[in-house]
Amino acid sequence: MSAPRTPALQSRLPAVGTTIFTVMSALATQHQAVNLGQGFPDFACDPDLVDQVTRAMQAGHNQYPSMLGVAALREAVAAKIERLYGRSYRAADEITITAGATQAIFTALLALVHPGDEVIVLEPCYDSYQPNIVLAGGVVVRVPLTPGTFRPDFAKIAAALTPKTRAIVINTPHNPSGTVWSRADMLALQDLLAPTNVFVISDEVYEHMVFDGAQHQSVALFPGLAERALIVSSFGKTYHVTGWKIGLVAAPAVLTTEFRKVHQFNVFTVNTPVQHGLAAYMADPAPYEALPTFYQRKRDLFRQGLAQTGFKLLPSEGTFFQCVDISAISDLSEADFCQWLTREIGVAAIPLSAFYANGFDQRVVRFCFAKEESTLHAALARLKTL
Repeated sequence: MSAPRTPALQSRLPAVGTTIFTVMSALATQHQAVNLGQGFPDFACDPDLVDQVTRAMQAGHNQYPSMLGVAALREAVAAKIERLYGRSYRAADEITITAGATQAIFTALLALVHPGDEVIVLEPCYDSYQPNIVLAGGVVVRVPLTPGTFRPDFAKIAAALTPKTRAIVINTPHNPSGTVWSRADMLALQDLLAPTNVFVISDEVYEHMVFDGAQHQSVALFPGLAERALIVSSFGKTYHVTGWKIGLVAAPAVLTTEFRKVHQFNVFTVNTPVQHGLAAYMADPAPYEALPTFYQRKRDLFRQGLAQTGFKLLPSEGTFFQCVDISAISDLSEADFCQWLTREIGVAAIPLSAFYANGFDQRVVRFCFAKEESTLHAALARLKTL
């Protein structure tokens, strides 16, 4: 009798390894570094939100909710979108609650993309986009944002469009660069796509983190884009509860129907008491209305401190990320510099090259400033030794 053996396996994602976020967080822990790498807050959410979820549990909201999401939460989301962006989405058939924004994006791609379809991504981009497209059987078409400014280059996007283009994934405010698309950018995209059958997946998880008096230009504001788009946002990012993994998708009914067909089989439904708690909490818009000022204060504190170092600061128009050019400080590659910075200086960052499929190195790294002021001061004290 032959010895038992594991059958040979052909990987669906042969080029994918451990994410840079896991690597850098582990290194930060090992060296007791201040972790400004991975993008999540180190401060608590509003206690009232926790109380609302607790009350939902105590009220017995602990079994499966509707596959679509709790009705009260979908209605609250629809009301918020109409209030902020003036577009009416029906809670019944145009809003879906998801297990985080990452699941929402993956589900959207699975719903839209057929084998051989092309999907445009704008690099640098969030690291889930490209594996998701591959798993859906699609072909990734990479279009670079303009190096240095990270603004969209519509001539390059136009050149990438072919009869096989099924969708484009956009992200504003943009992770990792902190760039925010303007109204002119959105109008240019709307004009470019008007004669096509290309869908838009709009990653808007940082929608409430736009600074210096600017306004978030949601796809929902532009009818020619909204009619072909699935808009993704995140309760986790908005309410400082990233570990709850709860997001949403807003889309026209015809797209929502296809989205929900996939959603019901890859996650089915989402944490019930959290949905009820969020629905009650959203009755007051003050928490998300306060976010631009809240995060701009942290951004400004961090930038003022970084200005006393050898880093060259890039603009941070939105999100909770600050990118810096390391050229005046080190000759190391981005990845090597981040490892050195963590080991020797005690501050963890993320190389921007990790957000490019080919590892394009611009001598730029990303810090996250969604931290307590004490955390930022501790990091700045170490960085000022450079």
